[in-house]
Amino acid sequence: MAIARHGTGTRAAVGALASQVHPVFMLPPLAASWFGAILAGEFGLLVGAVHALTIFFAVYTAHVKDGYVDFYRRGEDDDHPMSRRGCHVGLAGATLGFVACAAALASLVDVGVLALVVPTWFLGFFHAPQLDTNPVTATAGYPSGIALSILGGYYAQTGGVAATPAAFAAVFLLVLSGVKIIDDAQDYQYDRSIGKRTVAVALGYANAFRLADALVGLGLFLVVAGAITGLFPAFAPVAAVAFGAVVVVARGATPQLATMLLIRGAYVFLALLVVAVAYRPLAGVPLPDIGVLGPYTYLATEVLFGTFAAVLLVRAGRDAVRRTARTIAVVYPVAYVWDWYTLEVGVFAIPLRTGVELLGIPLEEHVFMVVVPAFVLGIHETLAARDPPAARSSNASE
Repeated sequence: MAIARHGTGTRAAVGALASQVHPVFMLPPLAASWFGAILAGEFGLLVGAVHALTIFFAVYTAHVKDGYVDFYRRGEDDDHPMSRRGCHVGLAGATLGFVACAAALASLVDVGVLALVVPTWFLGFFHAPQLDTNPVTATAGYPSGIALSILGGYYAQTGGVAATPAAFAAVFLLVLSGVKIIDDAQDYQYDRSIGKRTVAVALGYANAFRLADALVGLGLFLVVAGAITGLFPAFAPVAAVAFGAVVVVARGATPQLATMLLIRGAYVFLALLVVAVAYRPLAGVPLPDIGVLGPYTYLATEVLFGTFAAVLLVRAGRDAVRRTARTIAVVYPVAYVWDWYTLEVGVFAIPLRTGVELLGIPLEEHVFMVVVPAFVLGIHETLAARDPPAARSSNASE
């Protein structure tokens, strides 16, 4: 029996086998493997190539098994380039390749590397039909593979793990899990009709998008926090800002377009992190010192954030402005007393201020008690006014 469903001969068989190499989903795990190697500093090309090839076979296993299950068992796909025998041959070949590469890694490094490598094959082989029917494993399976690729790539070079690669692995697990939730939302109606419990089916469209936002936001925050604490290079937040901009644009798009934007944004995110780790562009560059503004420093920061808050509230509409003003009016007296007391007993000091006082506290503190709640409420009103796109889609009606 032929390997290919359409055509015979060597060329058709090779084409059918090659059809399961999906670059969009294959390249990130391979890039993650090399990213782990780069995190190690000086790295060996041979060990790095063997680990990347191991990851390739694990992902190829996932693609062949997923295509086989979707076409031959579930009937979800209209066509498939591989015959049943071809799928079995592809799975056997990929598994043999994986085992050979894993054995080579154990020989080149140590057996400990297998703890980070072997799970990637299990994630791939059992993705369908076992793991992809549970909202947790369906969402976190691929991101977990990326995280393991980073850790395995690092371990292959160093013979151990460290805080920095573990933290980067956690970042990608969070961010890509958020992207995966949105990706799965494309098939919401169909998955719901067959009882396939993705996050969108389990939580509902709107809640799924909120969870995706939360996961991506937490991952990007960890990048910034990691740079501040010295765990990540100083340039790493640039990658977070770039991907954050993509997230903002994608939030107003349909699930299909949002997925396309986010996947491509993830490539940029990883590329900028590679630049941060390999070249460390901002290493040794001091933070901008706004203290040059002297006594107007504190006031200048309040003007900046106050302007941003005003823009958000104006965009949110008159009702949002009215609600915010009412809330600030209620909070202000409490904040005033609290502020006066903490200054009076010496809890903190404000050296870079104008020296102008009003009602017993610095002028800047009065402005602060208006700007901070306005900023918070401006963000709240903006988020509340923007339902997840799928919640507004007629295709996602419940």
